[in-house]
Amino acid sequence: MTNPNAGAALFTDQGIGRNSVLWLAVAASLILIFLARYHPHAAWGLAVTLPILGVTLIDFFQSEHSLRRNFPGAARIRWFFEWLRPFLRAYVVEGDLEGRPFSVDERSVIYARAKGDIDSHPFGTELDVYSGEYEWLAHSMVPNKDAPKETRVPVGIETCAKPYHAARLNISAMSFGSLGQNAIEALNKGARIGGFYHDTGEGSISPYHLKHGGDIVWELGSGYFGCRDKDGRFDPAHFRDRAQLDNVVMTEIKLSQGAKPGHGGVLPAPKVTQEISRTRDIEMGKDCISPPAHSAFSTPKQLVEFAVKMRELSGGKPVGIKLCVGFPHELYAIIKAMLALGTTLDFIVIDGAEGGTGAAPAELSDRVGMPLREGLIIARNGLVGAGLKDKVKLAASGKVASGAAIAMNAALGADWCNAARAFMFSLGCVQSMRCHTDTCPTGVATQSPARQRGLVVDDKAERVARFQKSTLHALHDIVVAAGLNSPDDFRPSHLRQRINVAEMRQMDEIYPFVQPGELIAGTEHDTLRRWWDAADADSFRRREPA
Repeated sequence: MTNPNAGAALFTDQGIGRNSVLWLAVAASLILIFLARYHPHAAWGLAVTLPILGVTLIDFFQSEHSLRRNFPGAARIRWFFEWLRPFLRAYVVEGDLEGRPFSVDERSVIYARAKGDIDSHPFGTELDVYSGEYEWLAHSMVPNKDAPKETRVPVGIETCAKPYHAARLNISAMSFGSLGQNAIEALNKGARIGGFYHDTGEGSISPYHLKHGGDIVWELGSGYFGCRDKDGRFDPAHFRDRAQLDNVVMTEIKLSQGAKPGHGGVLPAPKVTQEISRTRDIEMGKDCISPPAHSAFSTPKQLVEFAVKMRELSGGKPVGIKLCVGFPHELYAIIKAMLALGTTLDFIVIDGAEGGTGAAPAELSDRVGMPLREGLIIARNGLVGAGLKDKVKLAASGKVASGAAIAMNAALGADWCNAARAFMFSLGCVQSMRCHTDTCPTGVATQSPARQRGLVVDDKAERVARFQKSTLHALHDIVVAAGLNSPDDFRPSHLRQRINVAEMRQMDEIYPFVQPGELIAGTEHDTLRRWWDAADADSFRRREPA
């Protein structure tokens, strides 16, 4: 399209200023053409000026972008610095504690532990200990130097023919597809070396999850990838064949995740390779999107019955659920369903809104879903208040990257923790925020063979194992300092939160923590009682007061 006001746009005072790049390119090209008559080597300069002139003319006459049309050539400089901005912030401007979602200090500790370097911090904390965001764990005047260095969590002891003993820190759900094959291999080999489990994510079990023999927790989302029929529904026979593999130690029903609660998983079409298509039983060339809701069940009782069916099909392996808490009465409805049916899930994983993912709508990541701390407390109160906490184990997932985070979650009721992004850092992730583009520079979150070449499986597997081991060593140091025997002994009173510069409180002074059986007997906490009374074992809908 031609510019109807081209003359005025070029030759007025404002036009000359706005089109300075164009005029400079014209002038430089004419001068070089003149000089080339006497100095032939000057013609080489046209290799620079003519492309610039061509770009500015294209910008001047195109009609799609107003900034390029009004400032041909120069507008592209703005775009260049917009592209450069995240890198300048991360490497030049950003302070040690300012980065989001993980600060430089947080990432540095993970890198150091993964590489086996010194992870000590000199000269005291950089945190503002009088800030309202500061929290800490109480220690004892009598440290317990005899505390066991390693403890594990028994899962499914009463319900399963093949119970599992989980480590205190494991690899959280990250699918093959979201991560590349080398990353999956390194994570699983690291899990085997370190003796902890590797959650598959909802992208099914790939050959790379099985290659090195690490323990696997198979996560089933609403798409039932790896065990679906042609209509995308759950296929029991297909599930049984994979769930009984020796590597699979537990299975997990994903109801929602913190980074995009109520929204199915998303794998962009460029990442759907032939291998992913075979692994997930999906079509190539299309975005792989899980439905928001499951088709195998629609009520709390049906969910528990489906979990029992999965346990039987897997040969007696523990089965649990993962969710980001939304309405508390819905979680309590599942707990009531377990009581009504006389059978239980083996574990519940609570994911927090601070959790990460490779691709999610910004509105869901920023404004939907409950943070981990509140969700964990609600789940703990539900299980304890119903007298089920000893049977149903509770795990926490959501920005867990240190021994202190594991201890703090333990104080709120978590038996173990799962981490995703922390293990990505141990693989070499630099938080470039390009997980959804298939252009991950470190070869972690990409299907590009050329980019994955930089991720050497054997080397990174050792780093994965070292990070987990060092983090659990840090957890042990905290257990010793608190005078306890294991993380199971942490209580809400161990965790303190600063309210303002002059006030701090224990967690059990901020949130209610019920006693065993209290919800059934009738709690005095009004909000908890309303949530419990609103829960219905036969429906996820809120039960209205009589």
